[in-house]
Amino acid sequence: MSSTKSFVRNKFMQEGFTRLWRGTNASLALAVPTVGIYLPCYDIFRNLMEDFTNRNASVLTPYVPLVAGTVARSLACVTCYPVELARTRMQAFKETQRGAKPPGVLKTLVGVVNPVRSTNNVQSLQSYRILWTGLGAQLARDVPFSAICWSTLEPIRRKILSQMTDETTVSSVLAANFSAGFIAGSLSAAATCPLDVAKTRRQIETDPARALEMTTRTTLVEIWRDRGIKGLFTGIGPRVARTGPSVGIVVSFYEVVKYALHCRHQNND
Repeated sequence: MSSTKSFVRNKFMQEGFTRLWRGTNASLALAVPTVGIYLPCYDIFRNLMEDFTNRNASVLTPYVPLVAGTVARSLACVTCYPVELARTRMQAFKETQRGAKPPGVLKTLVGVVNPVRSTNNVQSLQSYRILWTGLGAQLARDVPFSAICWSTLEPIRRKILSQMTDETTVSSVLAANFSAGFIAGSLSAAATCPLDVAKTRRQIETDPARALEMTTRTTLVEIWRDRGIKGLFTGIGPRVARTGPSVGIVVSFYEVVKYALHCRHQNND
């Protein structure tokens, strides 16, 4: 926690108060479509898989959240990855001119593509794949993150709800989902921290040729060789401190909205 405070204090002293929110617009632009794809798809996949396993192989039902979460997260990652790349770069790099307004999401993405643009249409089209630079690292982090998160969250959520009163209310839905999301998000963030470090290292690589050649495995090996185990878990404090509440807030808000819509639908019927 002390390292987190030192980092924030140094950022404040070096770049000013507003720089602590660098990339906020990109984060918002990323969060809305990601959550809009991720959570509904998870619900759909989980319900379909649970129906199938309950009818044909009930022994596999406990593993449904793991599979549904990884599939839904993979779909969301592939779809929204260019915005994730822009967000990371906006947070990592300072503007070149002092006092100049930092570039937005679109300008950041254009800046990523331009160095490898070509007059040849085929090569120019291929150059756009740099917008998915580090996607492998992103999936390598988010797939196990989702597997751990949903495998942990679902049993905790059901356990909490089962111990509450028989009558389900908004407050019970909120409490159960926030608690389960907070615990699951914190555990998942800590377990996948090395993969998050590798993902960030690949995304902030400024050499386009090297960025296209880097892999998650070689990046992890480089980090291990340069800084050892400490390097692999760089920033674990801020990551856990951010991810736990974030997962709790997102999941609880989503479930409360879902519950409210369900109640409204029942009342209308």
